[in-house]
Amino acid sequence: MPSNISRRDFLNGVALTIAAGLTPWDRIMAQPARYPPALTGMRGHHAGSFEVAHELAREGRAFSFDAAAIAERYDLVVVGGGISGLAAAHFYRKAYGSNARILILDNHDDFGGHAKRNEFQVDGRLIIGYGGSESIQSPRSLWSDTAKGLLRDLGVDVTRFETAFARNFYADLGLTRGTFFAREAFGRDALVAGDPSAPAGEGTAQRPPGVKSRADFVTEFPVSDAGKIQLVALYEDMRDPLAGKSAEEMLKVLRTTSYRDFLTKIWGCGEEVANCFQGRTLGFFGLGVDAVPAADARDLGYPGFQGLNLPKPDHGDAYDEPYIYHFPDGNASIARLLVRALIPGIAPGTTMEDVVLAPFDYAQLDDPANAVRIRLDSTCLNVRSVGGAVQVGYIRDGKPYRVEAGHVVLACFHMIIPHLMPELPEPQRDALAHNVKAPLVYTNVVVRNWQPFVRLKVHDISALMSFHTRVKLDFPVSLGGYRHPRDPAGPIGLHMVHVPGEPNQGLDARSQFRIGRLKLLDMTFADFEAKIRDELDRMLGPGGFASDRDIAAITVNRWSHGYSYVANSLFDSDDYDEVLERARQPAGRVAIANSDSGGDAYVHLAIDAAERAIRELTG
Repeated sequence: MPSNISRRDFLNGVALTIAAGLTPWDRIMAQPARYPPALTGMRGHHAGSFEVAHELAREGRAFSFDAAAIAERYDLVVVGGGISGLAAAHFYRKAYGSNARILILDNHDDFGGHAKRNEFQVDGRLIIGYGGSESIQSPRSLWSDTAKGLLRDLGVDVTRFETAFARNFYADLGLTRGTFFAREAFGRDALVAGDPSAPAGEGTAQRPPGVKSRADFVTEFPVSDAGKIQLVALYEDMRDPLAGKSAEEMLKVLRTTSYRDFLTKIWGCGEEVANCFQGRTLGFFGLGVDAVPAADARDLGYPGFQGLNLPKPDHGDAYDEPYIYHFPDGNASIARLLVRALIPGIAPGTTMEDVVLAPFDYAQLDDPANAVRIRLDSTCLNVRSVGGAVQVGYIRDGKPYRVEAGHVVLACFHMIIPHLMPELPEPQRDALAHNVKAPLVYTNVVVRNWQPFVRLKVHDISALMSFHTRVKLDFPVSLGGYRHPRDPAGPIGLHMVHVPGEPNQGLDARSQFRIGRLKLLDMTFADFEAKIRDELDRMLGPGGFASDRDIAAITVNRWSHGYSYVANSLFDSDDYDEVLERARQPAGRVAIANSDSGGDAYVHLAIDAAERAIRELTG
């Protein structure tokens, strides 16, 4: 492995303690001094964060906490330190006051859950990236008064992003969206710039000058002439491939047919045409077009439906809002704002601007002097009601601990709750087990310059059949004292997306997610690094990129449990709301939060769930 790859996880950990001559006990005690956002290598669901929970849920191991003394008592214990868990603590304090004693347990070495912050120091410059929860999605249309109120409490004014996000930055440089065709699927590697498709919510305010017509764009695809004709017709032909069916019959076909089957079996396109769309839906659904209903593809503006005698999809106002509501670290800044409000003194500042660069003192997270404590590296394995209280058992550093609380909020994954709390009624346990999460990987790669992108005239690449199906320059956001890189000769962060699965095998969503999760947990950081180097060299090599020279640091955010869904497959969701309602019912002094209880992976749903859970507990 080239020596120029940053190994801050080593430098801040083992090497530091060895240099200081510390004993093993000293090294353990020194762990709070580490700064998790600056760790590189394998992050997200990192080693040590999931193994004990897997022993409980997957292997059926029984854990007993009876021998562990109850050393601490709290008004509220929250299981899960993501945005929903942190918001639950916020709402509880609003109900009971700032003196309420709260303990937040989380199995990771950092707070925020999927809202993960990645930091890099390269060539004297700080680069900030997001490793999970990405943006505030359509805040005017989708966010409830409760969720908007939380933003106000934290000092977040979404109108600030209208100037912080430089919507025309890449367009002014002549950069466009591009498509990469991998030789494994298309016979040769080819990067085609100038994609005329603008995805829903595209942040760019104007059409870059390098965008091509549909016909000119398709002409450069490495597919047959017949395939090119089919592709252009798919976008422009007004024929109705479902002629003779009523509107109700058409919608039924679209809901029960994958988009891939719609293309090949209804439109009559060849497999190479279907391959031109296969990976495009992965970043949104966690599934390729072989498992996404044609109805959903139509809602997102995919081609082939313009000739159907159906009313246009009604998206409300959500699709009219630009996709610009983004901190430099994604929604990790919301988590940081919550923690700063919950634990005064942990970081300086009071605004959405200064939180971006505010130094956080992780040693204060679990300080006994604080009314709110956040205890990391702590995996909850047992929750049970005892009299008028709730006892919570957890494992930390391999040892069992037990605490007692007046109230408990389970802001953890739904599928683990039946194992944590066997006393729940069977119908609720079954509903909780219906939850399934799509595995995905958000990788941040810092390169020493981004001139190859300028030469190739792209800033965002869709790689249809590749391991990484999206590669893009980071969002052009400057906020607080942080400035997005503007000079192509200097370093910048690349965001890469990988979604594992088992496409084109006729498998439903749950099956693909399970197989993808196993694949993901089987891969080492070295496996990911090899894929990253290979694909970036192939995509950007014609622009002068060389991974051995140009890559400065890599952080792989592995989310074996990522996007949240509830149904057995995306085609089988008739009882979606009923299952969600049954799953999230409170049980005495225990309430359930997290975005899982809202059935989708949005931060506003996580906040709404937190407020509902506290309301159920406190009235």
